[in-house]
Amino acid sequence: MADERTRYFRRLNWLRRSARRWSVTAGGLGGAAAVLTPYAGLGLPDAAWAAGAGGALVLAAWRWVDLRALAAQPAPPPPDPAEAAARSRARLVAAVERLPAGPGVLAEVRRVRSRVALRGTTAAGPWARLDRASLTLAGMAGRLTGLAEPALLEAGAADRSLRDLADRVASVERAARLAQPEARPGLAEAHRALTGQLEEGVAAYERLVVAAAGYVAGEARPDGEHPAATRLTEATDLLHGVASALAELRGVGAAPRVP
Repeated sequence: MADERTRYFRRLNWLRRSARRWSVTAGGLGGAAAVLTPYAGLGLPDAAWAAGAGGALVLAAWRWVDLRALAAQPAPPPPDPAEAAARSRARLVAAVERLPAGPGVLAEVRRVRSRVALRGTTAAGPWARLDRASLTLAGMAGRLTGLAEPALLEAGAADRSLRDLADRVASVERAARLAQPEARPGLAEAHRALTGQLEEGVAAYERLVVAAAGYVAGEARPDGEHPAATRLTEATDLLHGVASALAELRGVGAAPRVP
């Protein structure tokens, strides 16, 4: 979507072109009517020429009036470069999200950007563990149904909270590097506290993923035969039976007749 300044100059140019076009049209029709009328006299064709010239003249006048009124208004100020860049990014993200694989691509881009932003900080290690556990849980999400659905919702909220905590840990650590010597002890203490919370949260998230894997494994009934294997065994037995019956039928058909 164009900004106000772009729309202003676009409409100004359109009114200028339209006013010129209708002025030329009015002049051409008016000149044709002035030249042809004395030779042929007044008739229906001459009335059409005169009506066309009058209509074009009126439209040209309206366009010139609108053009002068718009040109008298001050042009909107140019947009802020940061705001324009933000709008461009928002339009690009919206366009990508409409694609079939767009949400997955955007999620991967955000993951890579977050990993790069945390590189070189103490939050990078816990964040990487959290990311691996999150991907593992996402692979099991389709099987975590029924009683496991509330735990899956809690895991999503915890994932977002822990990623935000990792960003705060990295921000405090960077600020401590730039702080004055007298302010560093306080920032170091805050950094240790936040880092401890992050480590505990990631460890709890990993335990949740392990529990989810146990739930999925229990649903698969590992102590018995898988239903697919049972069905394949039954189908194999059925095929063996059909093959034996066909062999017997062929043997009966090939037996010699007794005279």
